[in-house]
Amino acid sequence: MRVLDSLNLALTEALGPLGPLIVVGALGILLVLVTLAAMPAKPADPMEKFRQAAQQAAKGAAYGKEPRPLAKGLRHVDRGEKLDKFASFLEPKDEKELSSARLKMLQAGYRSKSAVRTMHAAQFVLGLGFLLVGVIYALVSSAGGKPDMNTMILSVLLPAGVGYYLPRYWVERRRQRRQQEIVNGFPDALDLMLVCVEAGQSLDQSILRVSREIRAGYPALADEFEMVSQEVKAGKDRIAVLKGFAERAGVPDVASFVTVLVQSATFGTSIAEALRVYAAEMRDKRVMRAEEKANVLPTKLTLGTMLFTVPPLMIILIGPSIYGIAKTLGSSGFGSFGVGGGGP
Repeated sequence: MRVLDSLNLALTEALGPLGPLIVVGALGILLVLVTLAAMPAKPADPMEKFRQAAQQAAKGAAYGKEPRPLAKGLRHVDRGEKLDKFASFLEPKDEKELSSARLKMLQAGYRSKSAVRTMHAAQFVLGLGFLLVGVIYALVSSAGGKPDMNTMILSVLLPAGVGYYLPRYWVERRRQRRQQEIVNGFPDALDLMLVCVEAGQSLDQSILRVSREIRAGYPALADEFEMVSQEVKAGKDRIAVLKGFAERAGVPDVASFVTVLVQSATFGTSIAEALRVYAAEMRDKRVMRAEEKANVLPTKLTLGTMLFTVPPLMIILIGPSIYGIAKTLGSSGFGSFGVGGGGP
């Protein structure tokens, strides 16, 4: 304890009252940097050979050699792949937790394989950045006098917490907006799909046509339909593709629609009839949601009415009476004072 007390006293004399805090923060950042530098690199991607071949072909074109047509753009290089060597640090160890995080990123519209890694990297960077901002603010605010320990801790840890949870909040908000867009556009998409199926197109053709038609109004739903069409064209099982569509959307209406299509394909019933019944049900649900919002609106307006309507109304109604009473009391008080002062 004597050694710690002497060290604390030496740091305080050398760096001021916040000397121990500065040293601890610097050691923490140094340990994080050393850990990242010493972390083992992730094994190379097997597709790295093709990417290197494409780069060599591009270099050969500068010497008059014609590059192979398939070498250029063979695989899209994601910027998040630069974080591959930090994958063991930035991705959850548990496979179930990793799958859940990937599903949330898919539902938010981030389909890259490094989406989870990028989000955790953003949390790490923003947490450290806001922590440094908090430390600087604590140093500046405590320069004029004796610092309060509770205030100093809050000013350091609160920005770090905000920076850490900000990417997660952004992803959750984007996920909610995307799901709401899918809910709003799904009834119209079903009506268009029913028209296409009744016109003689197959289910795959109708899904592709609907994705093109609704892209202007509902791009998220159009992307999901287009992905379903491309996966079916690639030879993937249709039932697995539809179930993946329901998982990526994360909307109960889409899950029920997928169940209807799977049952229709299993029992051999008419897809057009199933679409007709389900499209009518979706239209009814949309009307019910609109009526629910209309019924909730008066309750939400009650607080605003009480805050912004009742006080001005009370001022208008009671204000003149209060003014008249105050004026009457003032004049009567001065009059009694004058009578009392003028007597013998």
